[in-house]
Amino acid sequence: MPSKASANEVLAAVRQSPGQRVKLAVSDIDGILRGKYVHKDKFASVLDGGLGFCDVVYGWDLHDQCYDNTTLTGWHKGFPDAVARVDPGTHRKVPWDDHVDFFLGDFIRVVDGREEPFPLDGRQVLKRVLKRAEKLGLMPMCGLEFEFFNFLETPQTWAAKQGVEPTTLTPGMFGYSLLRANHSREYFKALFADLDAFGVPIEGLHTETGPGVIEVAIVFSEALEAADRGILFKAAAKEIGARFGIMPSFMAKWSQQYPGCSGHIHQSLSDGRKNLFHDAKGTHGMSRVFESYLAGQVAVAMEFAPMFWPTINSYKRLVDGFWAPVKPTWGVDNRTASFRVIAGSPKSTRLETRCPGADVNPYLAMAAVIAAGLYGIEKNLKLTSKPITGTNQGAENIPRAPRTLIETTRIFQASSAARDFLGDDFVDHFAATREWEWRQWLDGVTDWELKRYFEII
Repeated sequence: MPSKASANEVLAAVRQSPGQRVKLAVSDIDGILRGKYVHKDKFASVLDGGLGFCDVVYGWDLHDQCYDNTTLTGWHKGFPDAVARVDPGTHRKVPWDDHVDFFLGDFIRVVDGREEPFPLDGRQVLKRVLKRAEKLGLMPMCGLEFEFFNFLETPQTWAAKQGVEPTTLTPGMFGYSLLRANHSREYFKALFADLDAFGVPIEGLHTETGPGVIEVAIVFSEALEAADRGILFKAAAKEIGARFGIMPSFMAKWSQQYPGCSGHIHQSLSDGRKNLFHDAKGTHGMSRVFESYLAGQVAVAMEFAPMFWPTINSYKRLVDGFWAPVKPTWGVDNRTASFRVIAGSPKSTRLETRCPGADVNPYLAMAAVIAAGLYGIEKNLKLTSKPITGTNQGAENIPRAPRTLIETTRIFQASSAARDFLGDDFVDHFAATREWEWRQWLDGVTDWELKRYFEII
């Protein structure tokens, strides 16, 4: 489990480790861990003064192509070092990497001689939103679920196939299958055991409907820890899978034939003693705080959409009748709604935001949904819409979510709520990165186009 020790205690523990390396990681804008190893003798100065990372970490895309439209970082800035502060509270040991000591970091910048959070760092963006919650006396508690397909591929075999026809771990549609889980039992066992030892405990793991697809539920915690667990799970699953010749993919929709992959976010609010979402006397067991939080998500969550639908492919998942919600609707224990109210016990009452995909940056997706909920609380919004029943029954007059990244990006960039909660620097930079991603798609020539036009036109 992550350490709660002081910096001095953490440093002493690292010095006592038998190995010579320490593994450090930060998240880029797409939620991909970037990092390096340092010698443990160097770690004392890193813990005290931070570590330099070229700020290209926020100036390039997931394939290391530098953006041409950003302001705070880019060729015009010369890509200087940004300083990453190691968070001692994230101390873990990596059981599949010789139990090397591992830490996550936050980027900071120095303005007029004082340190402040680096505005493009997703972990810092989430912290900014959580400070807003703290001022209201609220502590968001969250848990993440991911669906992900698994393939019998390596980086080499996948490169040789040139991105076509991956081999799935198992065939057929077989959700909740003990037979398929037993087929891959050593992989399943390693996910449970290694991730638990890594401080990313799994609550449940089962096959979903689709060839080689798994759904995982990560044990809930305070929001920052939950987001840490989310990003670490995605990276760890890939490293663990590689031992078995398995390549997990968190792509939102890898095949038109199968359902997409979700990244559901469960949320509740605590005052440090009790779950503030529960009220046995409230409608559906919901407190007034819960109703305002939900009303905020219904009202403005779609203004944050690129943060939970961040890629071109994210929108291929938003297909009617294919499980992913396509409208900003809410329902009571209704899995076809974007916002599923789970009216349980005083401890378990919560909101499940079901629209995000598995391709999210966990920090940004969590910041988005919590910000939308807090917006509702700050504005004292009333839950005026009714819950849907069945599949979007009662949602006939609710507009459908946009189907393209560029549409949601333009809405996001114009959103006063997003700018208020996330800051202008982040909104403008993230919008620029999504516009870049859209342009890469416009320039690409796909196999769909070749099959459709090559011979006939």
